[in-house]
Amino acid sequence: MELLQLRYFRTVARMEHMTKAAEELCIAQPALSKTISRLEENVGVPLFDRHGGRIRLNAFGKAFLDKVEKALALLEEGKKEVSELAGLEQGSIHLATSTLDRLSDALGEFLALHPEVNFRITQASMEEMAHLVETGEVDMCFTPLPIDRPDISTASVLKEDVYLAVPQGHRFAGRKSIRLSELAEDPFIGYKEGFPVQKMNDLLFQEAGITPNFVCRVDEPAGIASLVRAGLGVALVGNCGGSGSPLNLLRIEFPVCQRNFQIAWHEKRYLSLAARKFRDFLIGYFDKSVKAG
Repeated sequence: MELLQLRYFRTVARMEHMTKAAEELCIAQPALSKTISRLEENVGVPLFDRHGGRIRLNAFGKAFLDKVEKALALLEEGKKEVSELAGLEQGSIHLATSTLDRLSDALGEFLALHPEVNFRITQASMEEMAHLVETGEVDMCFTPLPIDRPDISTASVLKEDVYLAVPQGHRFAGRKSIRLSELAEDPFIGYKEGFPVQKMNDLLFQEAGITPNFVCRVDEPAGIASLVRAGLGVALVGNCGGSGSPLNLLRIEFPVCQRNFQIAWHEKRYLSLAARKFRDFLIGYFDKSVKAG
């Protein structure tokens, strides 16, 4: 049984599509099929159910995949640990996040202090982030929602107030504060369904007792700001994201609107020196920002 076979198997098991897996792995599809067949011969049982051109991971495959993911994660951790013991100065950090706008300044400052560190950043949903941390595919994630999974630890790094952004000329543009219930009839601009920030916003709307009329859903904060500025509707924005923008920001009296961004990592997986430094840096960076504000 070869390490390459295990890595190929993990990709095929994840995609359950031989051609797409071959494209991702940059190998020919017949070669990948042959590799998986040899692996099944070594294991002694079929790992996939095959129906025509379709493949599905079977019960044997699911049990084997669990062990393969753990084995590959342990090998990767061992590689990192040996690199540090060998005295290598450079490190690598693989971070998953659903939003980059809160992290860009902090990333820039950290890299200015540690230019030898290599970053890999994956944008992912909450469900994907939890899986990536559990399997060791990423070192940590930056998330606005808690991850309630065994052995995953979190540290709060950023709390921000949420404001209502209204365009120039809006009937509430001259107000300093507002209750969300007053916006029941207004057109809203929001994030796409399933985005972590939108899930938090939906809870605020629910608490306010309104069902917002979304006229547009986007996948980036800049899109929300530009559409509010254009007069298409109103939106919920964080004070960090709205900083420096010519938007009318109204404080929300009810419900209490805050977001709590956290760093999450797996307690039982090896965390590289670079990743530990970055985690501690983020905690200090945002704490310093709050005190300065």
